[in-house]
Amino acid sequence: MLQFKEVAVLDRNSEFRGVPPGRLMEKAGKGLAEEIHERYPDRDVVFFCGTGNNGGDAYVAARYLGEWSSHDKITVYLIKGSDGVRSELAKKNLDKLDCKIIDEIDWDLVENSVVVDALLGTGIKGEIREPYRSLIQDMNERSKNIVSVDVPSGLGADLQVRPELTVTFHDLKEGMEEDNCGEIVVKDIGIPKEAEIFTGPGELLLYPEPTDRSHKGDNGSLLIIGGGPYTGAPALAALAAYRVGVDLVHLAVPSKIKDIVAGFSPSFIVHPLEGEKVIQKHVDKLIALSEECDAVLLGPGLGGHEATLKVCRDFFERVQKPLVIDADGLKSAADNPGILPKGTVITPHAGEIRMFDERVESVKLADKLAKKYGITVLLKGKIDHIIDGVRNKKNDFGTPAMTVGGTGDTLAGVVGGLLSKGMSSFDAARLGAFITCKAGELAFQDFSWGLMAEDISERIPDVLKKA
Repeated sequence: MLQFKEVAVLDRNSEFRGVPPGRLMEKAGKGLAEEIHERYPDRDVVFFCGTGNNGGDAYVAARYLGEWSSHDKITVYLIKGSDGVRSELAKKNLDKLDCKIIDEIDWDLVENSVVVDALLGTGIKGEIREPYRSLIQDMNERSKNIVSVDVPSGLGADLQVRPELTVTFHDLKEGMEEDNCGEIVVKDIGIPKEAEIFTGPGELLLYPEPTDRSHKGDNGSLLIIGGGPYTGAPALAALAAYRVGVDLVHLAVPSKIKDIVAGFSPSFIVHPLEGEKVIQKHVDKLIALSEECDAVLLGPGLGGHEATLKVCRDFFERVQKPLVIDADGLKSAADNPGILPKGTVITPHAGEIRMFDERVESVKLADKLAKKYGITVLLKGKIDHIIDGVRNKKNDFGTPAMTVGGTGDTLAGVVGGLLSKGMSSFDAARLGAFITCKAGELAFQDFSWGLMAEDISERIPDVLKKA
């Protein structure tokens, strides 16, 4: 069953994988027409069409029905007239029609016809407004045979069409049941399997863009806990977080390296932790800092000293914010993954995930950990696997040049940044993998095998421009 937000993601990824929207609309409309033609032979059909691609599917169906029976039996009602059709693809199919097209409804005609509901698509919530509201009420009262296209108009809102049949495409959509859809028929429209399995440009539709009412801090505040033996890792993660659109990035690092880390960027908000490494007395301060942020990334450059790993374990027990664990932070949970908070994202590569159980193959182990502990695993490799125990996706973007040091920190910063912007763990992980690897491909065009992690961060905004 598809969530509403996944419908557009799937369409865009289908186009990337070689099946353009026009082909999908043609197959959807033809499948709809076949179902109507078989069930209601020789009946007049009136299409109620909205302004988007839902209407476009209906125009294709009307064209086929007119060819198979008679154009005189087909009427297309445009709720906002031909000038109100927003979709260019829908307009092209509207122009191909050779049937009656009206912008004022004749209810006497409707009462004796099959009515096709193509007013509103997926994702409608709240109160249905005019002119849709009155139309839906009248359709429900006056029409005996209603066929909804993909979903009944208003599904999920305060008023919806009540069809006897819903012809949906590819898969059921969230909330669809016989009680609200009538009989449901699912039509295959040729979406390639790769569009479902792999990430793609469609994932960018999930990106939480700021509104024009945003203020500083409204679009993510991320705390990065790391550093000690290494100074570059937390800085690289912070740079990536800023480039993915986070408003504020805080770094909690040992005081010995504070000035080095702060020197990477004046945008960093650096909080020194007394000493050379993260130790037990820092836990309270780290918890307090986390409470001021929207998400936490723990691990970059942290080191594997046992005292530091103990801090991580204590932190897991108390933290209340979404969490990403990378690099040395993974070691702290290797013996007891059950201490990880539900919804945590971990970002191991194949070698690191073996710390959790060296007897199990990497992808199977990722699935096992996700299901058993309620976490999301972003397993890095030539093909990344993003798994939360229910859903899984693969990411095949990137370049072999991304084996250079620091790319894992960059990825972790991107995922942490997306978490801080309010995305779910699974969505932040899959979108983070796509953005980072696509940025790596763009950077490779300029730097070839001399690519560095900083170059990837610099290309992240270029990827986001495609959102």
